[in-house]
Amino acid sequence: MTTLLTGARVLGGEVRDLAIHDGALVDPASIDRDAAEVVDAAGLVALPGLVDLHTHLRQPGGEQAETVASGLRAAAAGGFTCVFAMANTTPVADTPAVVEQVHRLGLESGLATVRPIGAVTVGLRGERLADMLMLHRSAAGVTVFSDDGHCVADAELMRRALEHAASMDAVVAQHAQEPSLTRGAQMHEGALSAELGLAGWPAVAEAAVVARDALLAELAGARLHVCHVSTAQTVEVVRAAKARGVRITAEVTPHHLLLTEELVRGYDGRYKVNPPLRPEADVLALREALADGTIDIVATDHAPHAPEAKQAAFAEAAFGMVGLETALGVVQQSMVETGLLDWAGIARVLSTAPAAIGREPGYDAPLEVGSPAHVVLVDPAARRTIEVGHLRGRSANSPFLGVELPGEVRHVWHAGRRTVRDGAVLAAPDAGEAA
Repeated sequence: MTTLLTGARVLGGEVRDLAIHDGALVDPASIDRDAAEVVDAAGLVALPGLVDLHTHLRQPGGEQAETVASGLRAAAAGGFTCVFAMANTTPVADTPAVVEQVHRLGLESGLATVRPIGAVTVGLRGERLADMLMLHRSAAGVTVFSDDGHCVADAELMRRALEHAASMDAVVAQHAQEPSLTRGAQMHEGALSAELGLAGWPAVAEAAVVARDALLAELAGARLHVCHVSTAQTVEVVRAAKARGVRITAEVTPHHLLLTEELVRGYDGRYKVNPPLRPEADVLALREALADGTIDIVATDHAPHAPEAKQAAFAEAAFGMVGLETALGVVQQSMVETGLLDWAGIARVLSTAPAAIGREPGYDAPLEVGSPAHVVLVDPAARRTIEVGHLRGRSANSPFLGVELPGEVRHVWHAGRRTVRDGAVLAAPDAGEAA
C-alpha cells in the first residue's frame, strides 16, 4: 500500500506532499499517484511521530489502571509512535523476563513502539544495583535506567549506576527528590501549603539532588537525565552543569508548563502529582528553559490510576496524572501560542530529542525521504474541550477534564502503518486486547 499525503505544512513551514511506501517515506515523484491512497492534508501540520521518554504503562501488576494495549491506544491518539515504559511495575522491571514481557506486549499491540526502562536498583529499593548489563543485553535492549517514583538517594549507589551506564552508552534517568526533605509532602512548600494545612515539598529537595548527580555524572563521564524538572532553581542547576560540559539532559512535563499550585485550593486529587504543581514563576521559568534548550524535551509522566486512588481525601490520594492524549495540545498552548517555540521546535522537544536521549533509531531525519514513516498530521486550528469519553486509556485522572485545548491529532502512521484515521484509533491486528 502506498499513501500520499497532499499539501501538508511540514514542520509547520513548507507546504509539500509526503509519500509512504513499505514503511518508509519515499519521493512523491516516484509513486503511482493513481494507485495510492490519498489523504488531503491541506491546513494540517505534519510532524514526526512523537516519542515519550517517560510513560507509566502499569503492566504487569497494575492492569486495573492501565495495560500496555490500553496505554498504547492513548499514545496513538496523542500522536505518539514510541513510548519508554517506566520500571515501577509489579514485579519491577529489574529482570530480563519483565522487560521482555513489556516489549512483547508492545509488539503485539502494533500501535506504537514500547521501549522498557530498566530499574536502577533491585525492586526500586535503593539498596543494590540491578543487573543493568543483563537488561541492556536482553531482547528488549534497555537503554534507559530509572527508579522513577523513587530517588536513588545513596550517592555511592548512584555513582556506580552512572559508571555502569557509561560503559553501555545508556542513560540514568533520576527522579530528583531528596527523601529526607519531603517526608509526608503533599504539595509545593510555600504560603499556600501553610494556608491549606498540607505538608510542603520544598524546591530545594529537587535542585539538591540534581546538583549532586551532575557532579557524579561529570566524575563518571556518564549521561544523566533529569526527570520532570519543576522549579526555576533546578533549571539554574541544569544550566550551570551544561555550561561545564556535563552530559546532562532534562525533561519537563506538559502539566508543569501550564498548571500552577493554585489548583490545589479545591483539594481535588486530580491535581496531586509528583513533583507537585509549582507557583507561576516556576512555570514561566520552565517555559523559557524549554525554549532556550536548557530543558531538552517534554515527557508526559503519564501516570494512570483507578478512580478510587484519586477520589480519596487529598492527603491519601495517589500522586499522578494521565497525559498522553493531551500533551501536544498543552505544549501548543503553552509554547506555540505564546511564541516561545515554532512547530519545528515542537518536533524537536517531543520527537527527535527524546529519541536521541533514548537511543531510539529512525527519528534523526524527521519527514525526510528514506526515514521510517512515523508521521503525525495535526489540525492546529481545531479546539476541543477534554472529556472523559475522549480518553482511550483505562484511567481518566486528567487535570485537563473540562479544559479547552488547541490542536487535534487527525492521522498517525507508525512505521508506515496507519494507527489513527480522522481522530479514531484503529484496531491492531492480532492485538491481545481489542482497540
